[in-house]
Amino acid sequence: MKYILETERLRLREFILADTKFIIELVNTPGWIQYIGERNVKTDEQAVKYLENGPLKSYAQHGFGLYLAETKDDKKPIGMCGILKRDNLENPDIGFAFLPDFNGKGYAFEVASATLSYATNKLNLPTVLATVLPDNARSIKLLEKLGLRFIKTFCYPDSKQELRLYSN
Repeated sequence: MKYILETERLRLREFILADTKFIIELVNTPGWIQYIGERNVKTDEQAVKYLENGPLKSYAQHGFGLYLAETKDDKKPIGMCGILKRDNLENPDIGFAFLPDFNGKGYAFEVASATLSYATNKLNLPTVLATVLPDNARSIKLLEKLGLRFIKTFCYPDSKQELRLYSN
């Protein structure tokens, strides 16, 4: 298994098609649905399509993407974190999500700070953005703890959903 980075308690690795069960679990958590959105990924086949059209496609096109976060001691998948390149943002942005049982334990800060360092030092990305819903207080607090600054509110084209944009 090729690891992208390692922290004190976690490792990030590329997603593989065998990660379908974890993807189904993660994208159907209440927090994901509330703050990221319904992805309609309920079956193994839908999870394979999600992986092929999301993380795996991003690795091939950009050399980075969302990675699976797993515990070092027992290799348990607990979330995802990584860098995305979206067509409608000028610079890549950081994304993260964790299973509810692993919230509030410092895992997100631990792996997101390492991911920002990886983006700057290994991927040579001078600017990393983040987008967040205005009512997602936990993620906003994390972004600010990571040193990202609020830039503006905006909406993606074809959307009325207001988002907050942060930058390093």
